[in-house]
Amino acid sequence: MEPRFNRRPFYGYLLVAVTFVFLTLFNGCAVSVFSLFVRPLEESLGWGRGQVMAGFTFFYLLVGLASPVVGRFVDRYGARPVIPIGAMTYGIGLLLLSRTSDLWLFYLGYALVGTGGAAIGPVPCSAVISNWFKRKRGIALGLMAAGIGAGGVVMAPFVGFMLSRFDWRAAYLSMAVLVVAVVVPLALLVIRTRPAEMGLYPDGDSALAFASDGAARVKETGFTLKQALLTPAFWLIAIAISFSNFANMSVFQASASFLGDAGFSIATAATALGLLGFGSAVGKILFGWMCDRVPANRVCAIGIALQLTGTLLLMSVRAGSPHAFIWGYALISGLGVGAWLPTLSMMSSTNFGLLFYGTVFGTLNLLNSTGTATGPLFSGMAYDMLGSYMGAFITCAILMAVAIPAALMVRKPSLPTEQG
Repeated sequence: MEPRFNRRPFYGYLLVAVTFVFLTLFNGCAVSVFSLFVRPLEESLGWGRGQVMAGFTFFYLLVGLASPVVGRFVDRYGARPVIPIGAMTYGIGLLLLSRTSDLWLFYLGYALVGTGGAAIGPVPCSAVISNWFKRKRGIALGLMAAGIGAGGVVMAPFVGFMLSRFDWRAAYLSMAVLVVAVVVPLALLVIRTRPAEMGLYPDGDSALAFASDGAARVKETGFTLKQALLTPAFWLIAIAISFSNFANMSVFQASASFLGDAGFSIATAATALGLLGFGSAVGKILFGWMCDRVPANRVCAIGIALQLTGTLLLMSVRAGSPHAFIWGYALISGLGVGAWLPTLSMMSSTNFGLLFYGTVFGTLNLLNSTGTATGPLFSGMAYDMLGSYMGAFITCAILMAVAIPAALMVRKPSLPTEQG
């Protein structure tokens, strides 16, 4: 009998490693470090925190708005031509940020970073990995998504160093060079969207094993975007992910300023962001592994519950509080944040199929990104109005509590081919 697996290493594992790097830079050069720039920009240019946080809103709104378009291009042309264009756009945005002194240029810079980020981030990366893996899709997505957490581990200390030794302009410039120099050559040399492009099959199966378990039919069914939009599952997933990420990102991007206001140093805040990134990386692997064994909606609910726990812990921090409270917040929240990408990807593919995965996932990511984009703006404006983050944190805790049952209520709809 023909063996199930080829002897040589499966090319899909190289793709997991490369997409891990892409997500490290996507998240690490924008999301994980944004809060470290708030006070330097406030002090250097005289902007309010709400005005600065609006830059993050522009970033994630453009990630969201571009995601369905990126998904459609990935479905049609593959990820290989899309990712290098995204990296160049991302790098140009960071270069513009390094030179800006006007608020509108700051917003334009983050709009470009967001547009480019959509083309190097979760949509193309998860599409590639979902096509290359079937039985091991959860753990493969988790390992890939761990790059988002690694972004905080790697980039938060780096940016903290650049801000301490140089200034915020040098920090932005260094990240621009890094993104372009790493992502463009890796994408052109390594990325292949589907195993068929190399005469291979998902999970490294042989042709006989692939046909025998029905995997050859995996792409023959799937919801169009229009069909997916008509299902309760789509909107429950959207509520769970967008509410929780609105709340989590609102708290996350306020955390460095919140700790600074309480008298803790920028080094302490940067360490907390790094620990949160570490927890996120571990969480993505753990929750990805769980998605191969437990329904993804339940895994999603567990992750949101951990985010809620971490938020409540941060709310208890005061001047003079033990550092253990801060480290606890960072690790628990980071672990919970690790759930969103592997569970969103798994809920997309298992509920709606792979045939139009890029478009459906991209649209879900648009709704998710809208929540993620507006969360930090909400917390920044709340601070400007009230002089405290506490009201924003309470609102975020309530939204997380709503997101948990929404995730648990997701039920798989009938595929179009199964409908009468």
